[in-house]
Amino acid sequence: MPRTPAAKTPSKAVPAQTAAVKKAAAPAPAPAPAPADKEVKTRKPKLVRDGFTMPKDEYAAIDALKQRAATLGRPVKKSELLRAGLKLLLGLDDAALITTLQALTTIKTGRPKAARK
Repeated sequence: MPRTPAAKTPSKAVPAQTAAVKKAAAPAPAPAPAPADKEVKTRKPKLVRDGFTMPKDEYAAIDALKQRAATLGRPVKKSELLRAGLKLLLGLDDAALITTLQALTTIKTGRPKAARK
Protein backbone atom coordinates (compact mmCIF):
# COMPACT_ATOMS: atom_id res chain seq x y z
CA MET A 1 0.00 0.00 0.00
CA PRO A 2 1.54 3.28 -1.08
CA ARG A 3 1.94 5.92 1.57
CA THR A 4 0.58 9.33 0.96
CA PRO A 5 2.38 12.32 2.37
CA ALA A 6 0.80 13.68 5.50
CA ALA A 7 -1.17 16.76 4.97
CA LYS A 8 0.38 19.83 6.52
CA THR A 9 -1.77 21.60 8.99
CA PRO A 10 -1.82 25.30 8.43
CA SER A 11 -0.10 27.15 11.27
CA LYS A 12 -2.09 29.80 13.00
CA ALA A 13 -0.52 33.17 12.50
CA VAL A 14 -0.35 35.28 15.64
CA PRO A 15 -0.45 38.99 14.97
CA ALA A 16 2.69 40.83 16.05
CA GLN A 17 0.74 43.01 18.48
CA THR A 18 -0.73 40.05 20.32
CA ALA A 19 2.69 38.40 20.73
CA ALA A 20 4.18 41.64 22.07
CA VAL A 21 1.32 42.06 24.53
CA LYS A 22 1.72 38.47 25.75
CA LYS A 23 5.46 39.01 26.33
CA ALA A 24 4.87 42.26 28.24
CA ALA A 25 2.06 40.76 30.29
CA ALA A 26 4.08 37.70 31.36
CA PRO A 27 5.13 38.10 34.98
CA ALA A 28 8.85 38.17 35.70
CA PRO A 29 10.08 35.02 37.41
CA ALA A 30 10.50 35.56 41.14
CA PRO A 31 14.07 35.16 42.44
CA ALA A 32 14.54 31.92 44.29
CA PRO A 33 14.87 32.44 48.03
CA ALA A 34 18.34 31.72 49.42
CA PRO A 35 18.48 28.56 51.49
CA ALA A 36 18.80 29.36 55.19
CA ASP A 37 21.25 26.55 55.84
CA LYS A 38 23.74 27.75 53.22
CA GLU A 39 26.86 29.34 54.72
CA VAL A 40 27.36 33.05 54.26
CA LYS A 41 30.29 33.67 51.93
CA THR A 42 33.04 35.77 53.45
CA ARG A 43 34.56 38.35 51.20
CA LYS A 44 38.29 38.61 50.75
CA PRO A 45 39.75 41.80 52.16
CA LYS A 46 40.43 44.48 49.60
CA LEU A 47 44.14 44.75 48.90
CA VAL A 48 46.06 48.02 48.60
CA ARG A 49 49.31 48.39 46.69
CA ASP A 50 51.72 50.97 48.06
CA GLY A 51 55.32 52.06 47.81
CA PHE A 52 57.58 53.42 50.51
CA THR A 53 61.11 54.60 51.21
CA MET A 54 63.36 53.11 53.86
CA PRO A 55 67.08 53.10 54.68
CA LYS A 56 69.17 50.39 53.01
CA ASP A 57 70.19 48.77 56.31
CA GLU A 58 66.54 48.35 57.36
CA TYR A 59 65.70 46.99 53.91
CA ALA A 60 68.58 44.52 54.28
CA ALA A 61 67.05 43.46 57.61
CA ILE A 62 63.96 42.34 55.69
CA ASP A 63 66.15 40.07 53.55
CA ALA A 64 67.90 38.73 56.66
CA LEU A 65 64.54 37.94 58.28
CA LYS A 66 63.35 36.23 55.09
CA GLN A 67 66.45 34.01 55.08
CA ARG A 68 66.07 33.29 58.81
CA ALA A 69 62.45 32.25 58.35
CA ALA A 70 63.40 30.04 55.39
CA THR A 71 66.03 28.21 57.49
CA LEU A 72 63.35 27.66 60.14
CA GLY A 73 61.19 25.98 57.52
CA ARG A 74 58.73 28.85 56.99
CA PRO A 75 59.56 30.84 53.83
CA VAL A 76 57.92 34.28 53.89
CA LYS A 77 57.36 37.17 51.55
CA LYS A 78 58.35 40.73 52.28
CA SER A 79 54.72 41.77 52.65
CA GLU A 80 54.14 38.99 55.21
CA LEU A 81 57.05 40.28 57.32
CA LEU A 82 55.72 43.82 57.19
CA ARG A 83 52.22 42.66 58.16
CA ALA A 84 53.64 40.62 61.04
CA GLY A 85 55.55 43.69 62.22
CA LEU A 86 52.34 45.73 62.16
CA LYS A 87 50.58 43.12 64.29
CA LEU A 88 53.42 43.33 66.83
CA LEU A 89 53.20 47.14 66.88
CA LEU A 90 49.44 46.99 67.38
CA GLY A 91 50.00 44.81 70.44
CA LEU A 92 52.26 47.37 72.17
CA ASP A 93 50.95 49.65 74.86
CA ASP A 94 51.13 53.41 74.25
CA ALA A 95 54.44 53.97 76.08
CA ALA A 96 56.19 51.13 74.22
CA LEU A 97 54.83 52.33 70.88
CA ILE A 98 56.11 55.88 71.49
CA THR A 99 59.52 54.54 72.57
CA THR A 100 59.75 52.38 69.44
CA LEU A 101 58.75 55.23 67.14
CA GLN A 102 61.23 57.63 68.76
CA ALA A 103 64.03 55.13 68.14
CA LEU A 104 63.52 55.51 64.38
CA THR A 105 65.48 58.11 62.46
CA THR A 106 63.41 60.50 60.38
CA ILE A 107 64.01 60.15 56.65
CA LYS A 108 63.00 62.25 53.69
CA THR A 109 60.03 60.62 51.98
CA GLY A 110 59.61 60.18 48.25
CA ARG A 111 61.70 58.68 45.51
CA PRO A 112 65.42 59.38 45.55
CA LYS A 113 66.61 61.62 42.74
CA ALA A 114 68.45 59.93 39.90
CA ALA A 115 72.20 60.38 39.94
CA ARG A 116 73.46 62.85 37.33
CA LYS A 117 76.05 61.70 34.84
